[in-house]
Amino acid sequence: MAQSAPAAAVSNIYNTPELRDKIVFTFICLVIYRLGAHITAPGVDVVALTDFFANRGGKGGLLGLYDLFVGGGLSHATVFALGIMPYISASIFFQIAGAVIPTVEKMQKDEEGRKKVTQWTRYATVVLAAVQGWGFALFTSSLENAVVNPGFGFKLQMVTVLTAGAIFVMWLGEQITERGLGNGASLIIFFSIVERFWPGIFGTFGFIKTQAVGPFSLVVLGLVMVGVVAGTIAITIAARRVMIQIPQRTMARGRQREAAKNFIPLRINAAGVMPIIFASSVIVVPGAVAQFSGSAVASQWAEKVAPGTWAYYLLTAILIVFFTYFYTSIIFNPVDIAENLKKQGGFIPGVKPGAKTAEYIDHVVSRITFPGSIFLTFIALLPVFIADAVNVPFRFGGTSLLIVVGVALDTMAQINQHLLLRKYDGFMKKGRVRFRGRATGGAF
Repeated sequence: MAQSAPAAAVSNIYNTPELRDKIVFTFICLVIYRLGAHITAPGVDVVALTDFFANRGGKGGLLGLYDLFVGGGLSHATVFALGIMPYISASIFFQIAGAVIPTVEKMQKDEEGRKKVTQWTRYATVVLAAVQGWGFALFTSSLENAVVNPGFGFKLQMVTVLTAGAIFVMWLGEQITERGLGNGASLIIFFSIVERFWPGIFGTFGFIKTQAVGPFSLVVLGLVMVGVVAGTIAITIAARRVMIQIPQRTMARGRQREAAKNFIPLRINAAGVMPIIFASSVIVVPGAVAQFSGSAVASQWAEKVAPGTWAYYLLTAILIVFFTYFYTSIIFNPVDIAENLKKQGGFIPGVKPGAKTAEYIDHVVSRITFPGSIFLTFIALLPVFIADAVNVPFRFGGTSLLIVVGVALDTMAQINQHLLLRKYDGFMKKGRVRFRGRATGGAF
C-alpha cells in the first residue's frame, strides 16, 4: 500500500540520520528554553505583574509586543523574561551599521571580519540585556505590591538574573543555528508565539460558553483568519523575478553557447515583520513620555494618538510604510547585485551592465515594496478592525502570524533541501519557497 506524501516525507526524515539528529537536537534545545521560560525570577509577585498586563495597559504597545516574542516571560517575570530579543536587537544594530559605516560593511564581507562582528554582537547583547534588565527592575518596582523587597539589592539581583538568562538563550540560539535545523533565534521566537496559541484557543471556547462571543461572530472571525493566513503565505513567498542571462563558453571550436537564462528573485515583502516592530516602538513613545514626565501637554498628545483613535491608525499606517522602505533600503543593495552580475558576465536583457543595472533593480524594488508595505499595514490593523466590528473580546495578532508563517516556510525549505540532497521527495513538490530568500539579521 502506497504511503501518502506527508507520511513518505516523515519516513524519509527518519531514514536520514543527519537530518534526524538535527531535528532531535533542535527539539531538545527548544524544550530547555521553554522550561526556563516558566521559572520565575526571585523577589517578584507574579500576580500583581500579570494583573497589570491583563487589565492596565500591558496588552498593547511595546510591552505587549515584547511579551509576545518571549512567550509571556515578561508578564510572568521569568528568568528568560528578556528572551532572545537583546541578541536580535544587537544583530539589527550591526546590520544597520554595516549599511552606513564602510568599515563594518567591509568586515561583514570577510570571514575574519564576520567573526569579529559576531563577537561584538555578543558583547552588545550583554550590555543591552543589562540595560533592559535594569529597566524591567524599575518597572516592576513602580507597580504596587509587585516587588516583595524593593530597593537597590532587588534591582541588582534582577539585572544579574535577566542578563544571565538572556546570555543563555543567546547561546541556545547559536547552538541551534550551528548544530540544529534552521535559524535558532527565529525558532525560539516561533515556539514562544506558538505556545500561546493553545491558551487562546481554549479561551475562545470559554467565551462561547459564557456567550461573550456569538456563533456568527466566531464563524466570521474564523473565515477572516483563514483568509489572512492564506494571504500571508502568498505574500511571504511572492517575488518579482527579473530575468538575467549569463553567457557560457564551450571548449568545442571556441564557440559561445546561447546565454543561460535565469532569474533574480526580488521579494515583495523583503523587510519581513521589522516595519511593524519599528512602528510599534515609535507609536508608544508619546504615552511613555506622558507617563514618566507627568506633563499635561504630553498627556494630551498621548490621548490623541492612543490606540482606538483614528490618529493612531493613520500614524501607524504611515510609519509602517515609511519603515518598510527604510528597512528594505538597508538590507537590499542593488549596487552589489549589479557588480556581482557584471563579474559573472551576466546582464539583464535590454539593460546595460553596471550602474544602469543597479538603477533598474532599484526601480523594480521601489515599485514592489509599495504593495508589500500596504500588505504589512493591512496585517497590522486588520485584527483591530475585525475585533471591533464583530465585537469579540480578543484579537489575533498579524505580527505573530507573519513570524510564524515565515519561520515555518524557512524551516520546511531547509528540511526539503536535506531530503533532496539524499534524493528523497520532500514536503514541497513544486519548490516555490526557494524564491522567498533568507530573513536578514538572523531574526525574522
